[in-house]
Amino acid sequence: MATETVTVDHSTETIEKMRREFAARFGDCEGARVYFAPGRVNLIGEHTDYNGGHVFPCALTIGTYAVARLREDRNLRMYSMNFPENGVIESSLDGLAYRAEDGWTNYPKGVLWAAREQGYAADRGLDILYYGTIPNSSGLSSSASIEVLTGEVLRDLFGFDYDGIANAKIGQRAENAFIGVNCGIMDQFAIAMGRRDCAIFLDTATLAYEYAPIRMDGVRIVIVNTNHKRGLGESKYNERRAECEEALEELRTAASQGSEPSGRREIPSLGALTEAEFEAMADVIKSPVRRRRARHAVYENRRTMRAVKALKEGDLAEFGRLMNESHISLRDDYEVTGRELDTLAEAAWAVPGVIGARMTGAGFGGCAVCLAREEAVADLIREVGERYEREIGYPATFYVVEIGDGPVRLA
Repeated sequence: MATETVTVDHSTETIEKMRREFAARFGDCEGARVYFAPGRVNLIGEHTDYNGGHVFPCALTIGTYAVARLREDRNLRMYSMNFPENGVIESSLDGLAYRAEDGWTNYPKGVLWAAREQGYAADRGLDILYYGTIPNSSGLSSSASIEVLTGEVLRDLFGFDYDGIANAKIGQRAENAFIGVNCGIMDQFAIAMGRRDCAIFLDTATLAYEYAPIRMDGVRIVIVNTNHKRGLGESKYNERRAECEEALEELRTAASQGSEPSGRREIPSLGALTEAEFEAMADVIKSPVRRRRARHAVYENRRTMRAVKALKEGDLAEFGRLMNESHISLRDDYEVTGRELDTLAEAAWAVPGVIGARMTGAGFGGCAVCLAREEAVADLIREVGERYEREIGYPATFYVVEIGDGPVRLA
């Protein structure tokens, strides 16, 4: 197993290393600026953001860096220190279209395209170097981190006047319409609006939000990476969203005809329903599969609301219990966990001093998030790591993380 205690590293050494690499790839570093945007982890509230529900994510101190400068022409040249074998990938502001052969650069290209759609058109090309400290395909939002980071680069270099929420919307638009993943806004919002030592209690139906200080003396957040790679566009993510939309339409039809027993006549989203309201009308959803998907969306939203209340009241035991319930619902009703994530969660639940553990992110691989008392962290890493490698056949990676701020220009 591998273990890392991850802290923010905006050191002079890191920045100079990126500057040297930028100069090596693009000729010199004259006029280049340095930026950072975090990754995110969602503590509870999974697959609710596109169902009009609440989420509770926080930004991390791991994330994505960029060194960027304007060009005098309309060319785009991009390089990633994480994928040096790909070299510099070139495109143009005049050809902002998704191309599979452009690989990871489709994410920043998508942001340029989405920003232009919103009236923020770049009139000059860019040289950009990226360097990420988020494990790829881990469920910690490396793609959203790149998107929000690119939005911050554009805002600063071109003097665009959009705020963090607008940056998040641009990133989501890039993901939905350019990349083709029908995600909600949680990832981009959590990254664009991150605040140190706070999680964000976000109502995705209205974008009303509040910062909730995470005061957990003697408790650490441990992220465990399954190292099972998955791509959202190739996964069943879009299928789950479609199933929820179909279930919602069945509920709406029944409500409009006055044929469901709860008395509701308008159902704006699954997140608008209480558990009792849902159960009163669940039978109008014809497919048992769609019924389970909708049940998760409704119950997970209410779980998230109760979990934030428990945290505010200092009831960590209740918060942890709700985290565990969340994983079970994601496993049984939403069916997005899989053997690797289930193994991690079940192993963590058995370790004394672990308050709660659940999958985080889209699922189908990626990461689990655990809350553990400081004295239990070593046991968590050892016992979960040993069981995971024994049952799965390869090691997990553990990250002891901190909650960080949103995007920033560093130099």
